[in-house]
Amino acid sequence: MTGHDHIALDEQARAILCGNDRGGYTVPTAGLYPYQWNWDSAFAAWGFAQFDVDRAWTEIETLFAGQWPSGMVPHILFHQPDPGYFPGPDVWGAKRGPIPSSGITQPPVAATFVRDIWEIDRTANAARLEPLLPKLLAWHRWFMEWRNCAFGPIFITHPWEAGRDNCPDWDTAMADIEPVGVGEYTRRDTSHVNPEMRPTKEDYDRYIWLVQRGHRLGWDDEAMAEDAPFRVGDPTMTFTLLRAHRDLLVMCEAFGHDCGELLGWIKILENGAEVLRNPETGLYNGVNITTEQHTGALSNASFLCWYAGLDDARMADALQQSFESCPYPVPSHAVGAADFNPKRYWRGPTWAIMNALIGRGLQDMGRDGDAKRLREATRDVIATHGFAEYFNPMTGEPAGGGTFTWTAAVWLAWASPSAGGQDG
Repeated sequence: MTGHDHIALDEQARAILCGNDRGGYTVPTAGLYPYQWNWDSAFAAWGFAQFDVDRAWTEIETLFAGQWPSGMVPHILFHQPDPGYFPGPDVWGAKRGPIPSSGITQPPVAATFVRDIWEIDRTANAARLEPLLPKLLAWHRWFMEWRNCAFGPIFITHPWEAGRDNCPDWDTAMADIEPVGVGEYTRRDTSHVNPEMRPTKEDYDRYIWLVQRGHRLGWDDEAMAEDAPFRVGDPTMTFTLLRAHRDLLVMCEAFGHDCGELLGWIKILENGAEVLRNPETGLYNGVNITTEQHTGALSNASFLCWYAGLDDARMADALQQSFESCPYPVPSHAVGAADFNPKRYWRGPTWAIMNALIGRGLQDMGRDGDAKRLREATRDVIATHGFAEYFNPMTGEPAGGGTFTWTAAVWLAWASPSAGGQDG
């Protein structure tokens, strides 16, 4: 990180978190994302925990204040009106929770970051953690009941649910959707960001069609499951939930909870992860549940296996190839793939949040050299190009929104030389 003042960057990252704070919850960035997003918020808590533990707990508590009676934690909580945002609460029509929200969830990274915050001082943090444990368990139970297919992996019912909106893992399942009757609408994202960096209109029509279907069905899990038009077994969901189960198990054991249910879930997802392994390549990718066909896409989510506690030599070889393919790994879609695009959202760009999860997994599994290499590459791209939503893996050019909460959080908690528990 030659030539960069990491102390000044630490201060800038803290200022971004505080500037995006809306009083109890944090928006991803002003303008483009004006509400509380689920996994963004969990990353924000991780970042806040580096300098304000009380504020970190408040972030998580505010997120779970929107939990539905079913246990589901929505992917967006609409705390305050913002009429310019699309699709807003009226389009979602989700009325099952205590706070206006979307009708789908997002990757369950919260338990892992909750454990991180608790571990800062177990005794001091016990009172904040204990009431969250049944809420985390209820959310994990909802996943296992409504997003776990018969043969193991966690599947999504909307591309937004995985957080990787337009990645190639969804292409074949999305192609089977005819977005008839969607009507006219105005997107918010392309008014803030170059459309070349966002999903296409063809993608967006299908996103909105799926939202409209959920609205019609009242976001009832049982009704939604019947003849579901989009179900894809997802590495993001499967690996993050498996890791979250393991972290929740540690916390529940410490508080004397019966952990038999969690142990069973861990076994199911360890088996389910193997279903994600492409028999032709030996690598993890998405699976279209309807056709049971592998997508064939090697994404940054494929490399979350170590984060989930699954070491794998074939994935390690693929990671080395990914490192060599671009100056700023890990790209969200493999460089050289026919549909690789270094600027368009989840079809090529590098994301600091995914790198942090991959890097943590590598370090946990004893692959310290790879973890250090990835951390240093992420440090360099942020230090050189700023706290962007994502980055061009070939040039490091910033893309998407700026002054981004989760990139600032990743800097403070993992990428900065000041981050605790790291070498260098």
